Amino acid sequence: MTRRGSPDNLSHAQESRRLLWLRIWTTMTLVLGFNYIGWRWLASVNWANWWIAVPLVLAETYSIIDLTLFSITIWRSRQREDAPPPPLDSDVDVFITTYNEPVELVVETVRAAIKIDHPHRTWVLDDGAREDLRQAAETLGAGYITRGDEWHGKPRHAKAGNLNNALLQTQGEYILVLDADMVAHPAILDRTLGFFSDEKVGLVQTPQHFINVPPSDPLGSQAPLFYGPIQEGKDGWGAAFFCGSNAVLRREALMEIGITGYVDATQRTVINRLKEARVLVRHSLRGADPSAQEILVQTRNAIDHALAEISRAEPIAEVTYVLHRKLSQLSHATVGDDMAQLADDLDALGFDQAAFNIDSEEVISRLAALDLSPLNAVEAVDRTLQAIDIGRSDEAQAVLPMATISVTEDMATSMRMHARGWKSVFHNEILAEGLAPEGLAASLTQRLRWAQGTMQVFLRENPLTLRGLTLPQRLMYFSTMWSYLSGFATVVYLLAPILFLTAGVLPVSSYAEQFFLRFIPFMVANQLLFVFASRGLPTWRGQQYTLALFPVWIKACYTAAANVWAGRPLGFAVTPKAGTRQTQIPWGLIGWQLAASIALVISIVVGTIWLVTGHAEPIGTLINLAWVVFDLVSMSALVGAVRYRGYHADEETR
Repeated sequence: MTRRGSPDNLSHAQESRRLLWLRIWTTMTLVLGFNYIGWRWLASVNWANWWIAVPLVLAETYSIIDLTLFSITIWRSRQREDAPPPPLDSDVDVFITTYNEPVELVVETVRAAIKIDHPHRTWVLDDGAREDLRQAAETLGAGYITRGDEWHGKPRHAKAGNLNNALLQTQGEYILVLDADMVAHPAILDRTLGFFSDEKVGLVQTPQHFINVPPSDPLGSQAPLFYGPIQEGKDGWGAAFFCGSNAVLRREALMEIGITGYVDATQRTVINRLKEARVLVRHSLRGADPSAQEILVQTRNAIDHALAEISRAEPIAEVTYVLHRKLSQLSHATVGDDMAQLADDLDALGFDQAAFNIDSEEVISRLAALDLSPLNAVEAVDRTLQAIDIGRSDEAQAVLPMATISVTEDMATSMRMHARGWKSVFHNEILAEGLAPEGLAASLTQRLRWAQGTMQVFLRENPLTLRGLTLPQRLMYFSTMWSYLSGFATVVYLLAPILFLTAGVLPVSSYAEQFFLRFIPFMVANQLLFVFASRGLPTWRGQQYTLALFPVWIKACYTAAANVWAGRPLGFAVTPKAGTRQTQIPWGLIGWQLAASIALVISIVVGTIWLVTGHAEPIGTLINLAWVVFDLVSMSALVGAVRYRGYHADEETR
């Protein structure tokens, strides 16, 4: 077991000094960054070429905001001390989630889970309903859970649904969640359960580390910056979030957000139906005869009273029941009055009332329930309210502890947990090790799903407006979501130097001394900030992929928006891991990056020719040539990725 992000095992005093110097450097970097972007907006935008100049300065502004959010994150970077010993009577369920992974891979994970030191029960959550896996799990002594008939024809919600299904069939006070390939260390519970001595802690997350990644990490799988300074920083602000595996969760916290989520969803549905009914009554009031207006006004007042009761947190079932009875009484009374008037009219004409039996309660009740009622609006309102589905009949479960609003359940679940006042812990110690994708196609599938899920959460439950979160928590969640917008900025960063070198289009009014005095110090400080924040961990690969995967980030944004706003399905693809080695070079997966790289190379050739022949402004050309080279170096990460043939043990020594 090793700590990630703290290779030197610094003492508390040393860590405090390190954090102080990091804050000083962060402050200096931000001052230089805002000085640069302020000058760009006020003095250097080339308005003659506004169509590229404005997008460029907007992209730079995006990057400054991104830097600011990163700086806020690492400002309170927190390296926790070890947890106290866990209580011996802690009741733990270990959940191993699987769908279509090879049985032998899952079995290895089950064996390791059963050997965890702390007393627990191990469960295989098989969304694939495979009989051979059931037999293997039961032979090893693990429980086996799959979906029941109640899920047929209902939304399955992928991994979130798998976990929710198991939560309602188990009783453990704590839940350790492991992906099918994540082999846990025996001490994983002993090293994490002690944090739950604080009764408000609902989540303890540990890093995800992969054993099949060579030191060169060609696919950028290890994410040392995220599972280090970033998660430690979020932890410092009380916002370390659930990453889907290698985490222990408190059942009480999960069930609370599931129940409150059900109540909130039901309340929203009832309120929306009541508002629809009120609009219906208002429309009916227009042009209604005087005899009908009084009853419609009473109906509207009854709806307003129900809305007021709900706003005062009165039980929804009781409020809607009272409203239903009131509407029934109004309809019944109205028909009764009309029938009485009819009886009087018949009597005046000399007809025998007994022949019509118009005083019959049965006749009045039937007429009150039919469209023959002179106040059909009252009946329409009642039908609208009766359509409320309090039992969530469209779902297999009424209570959904794990959030189902996204293809990635983890971030949304922990965000809701934080909004309810639960705490989280990031324990930066490797306590489980798994398998990363061994091919570019699988890696891109994984990253696209992460990005899509994050943007779904942003569009459905924006942390900036979600009630219950503190301001730092809002910023910590928002910073992760904001980072996936970088694809749009990257397009501008690629296009601007190409246009200058090939067509002489200048987005900056001048590359004179003022530019160098502001830009160079800022860029140097910015790059060194990542070095200092990472404490020597390798983060360059991650920076390369932030730029090189711009088509993935853009696709994630527009597909998530189409899903949330237009209902277009995203689908759910389980990340292939075992057996995913590439047999051919998948150049087609990086078509956009290849096109951009070719354009960058052409711009270097053209810009160099113009520079040598004296037809280009020297300083601006050299700056843009350096810019293009940086872009190409970032893109070069994909060359190793498409040529990668999978992990071999002997690569560890290379």
